[in-house]
Amino acid sequence: MTFIEKLGAAEQQNQSLLCVGLDPDPAKFPLHWRGDASKIFDFCAAIAEATADLVIAFKPQIAYFAAHRAEDQLERLMAHLRQVAPQVPVILDAKRGDIGNTAEQYAIEAFERYGADAVTLSPFMGWDSVQPYLRYHGKGAFLLCRTSNPGGDDLQNQRLADLPGQPALFEHIAALAQGPWNQNGQLGLVVGATRPSEIERVRALAPTLPLLIPGVGAQGGDAAATVRAGWRGNTQSTQAPIVVNSSRAIIYADSGPGFAAAARAEALKTRALLHACRVLTD
Repeated sequence: MTFIEKLGAAEQQNQSLLCVGLDPDPAKFPLHWRGDASKIFDFCAAIAEATADLVIAFKPQIAYFAAHRAEDQLERLMAHLRQVAPQVPVILDAKRGDIGNTAEQYAIEAFERYGADAVTLSPFMGWDSVQPYLRYHGKGAFLLCRTSNPGGDDLQNQRLADLPGQPALFEHIAALAQGPWNQNGQLGLVVGATRPSEIERVRALAPTLPLLIPGVGAQGGDAAATVRAGWRGNTQSTQAPIVVNSSRAIIYADSGPGFAAAARAEALKTRALLHACRVLTD
């Protein structure tokens, strides 16, 4: 299956819009592993096993592994996810953004070394920074579009005076991703949950693309507003999934030996909330 097909299948099988972000910080691990970077794989594997039937995707953040020289643990984790949750696509959150031969090497890293189903990218160096990833048949790429951090306004909301209608930069990225850049049909967009009105604007410009929406949970994004802004379909399916990510609120739900069970309980609660907020449309 292509990434988009796998995403849709996971949504149906697990009845979920929830993506669990795997951001392993040893300083926040359960007390019996606190501060031990050698337990990154064990921590993430336990969370994944506890939530594999509840999610539309997993999203490991590469920096949390690289900072602790744990890339080998990330490789083990990616293989483990394919074994214990083969129905769930894995989005490698790398936010790469370079051109030419360097972009080709980053694509090899994401899709060949780690075996990711999709990767997050920064599109601000233009089309040739995205193209190498699209050469991988069936693999997905989520382009940063309208992020939830305060500094996003510095660039993303600036108007482009040379284009008709003077769209904001994030609007132009959405239109490019929906149109000429989507050459393998596997592009998506990253939009922050803290900006529901702009999720709605991105959805209007990119009606068929999946949206990766971080920021629900510890970052304070409103789940109901997020789903209303991005969901288009019926209670059973959609042609353009929304992938609502929660990381810290789930993976650090408890600091005791029952941390994985606590993560499952939090994931169940979040999945149910997102499911209840789905908007019925024609």
